[in-house]
Amino acid sequence: QVQLVESGGGLVQPGGSLRLSCGASGTIFRVDTMGWYRQAPGKQRELVAGVTSVGDTNYADSVMGRFAISRDYAKNTVYLQMNSLKPGDTAVYYCNAVIQHSWDQPSYDYWGQGTQVTVSS
Repeated sequence: QVQLVESGGGLVQPGGSLRLSCGASGTIFRVDTMGWYRQAPGKQRELVAGVTSVGDTNYADSVMGRFAISRDYAKNTVYLQMNSLKPGDTAVYYCNAVIQHSWDQPSYDYWGQGTQVTVSS
């Protein structure tokens, strides 16, 4: 069993910055991909950014150049640095991790509880 705990959301003015954190805890043998998704009211959940176990990253076109994903492999923690925030970034942000519990078992998807990011003046 694994828990993903998110923090760092809040209210920020347009052009401001926030840094989201998500730490995985529990029975962990290996963490594969980690990433961030978001869901705005009335819209589908979308991938914001992801990072693989070897550090390769990918971003949604809408956040390219403004957001940066990173991870601390020793702490099983992923971060999302969000700069130049826009009102369109307002959403609930969800952490995701693909985790293997032992060497002889497959990996599973886990989700954080979600953290609200509101960009408004």
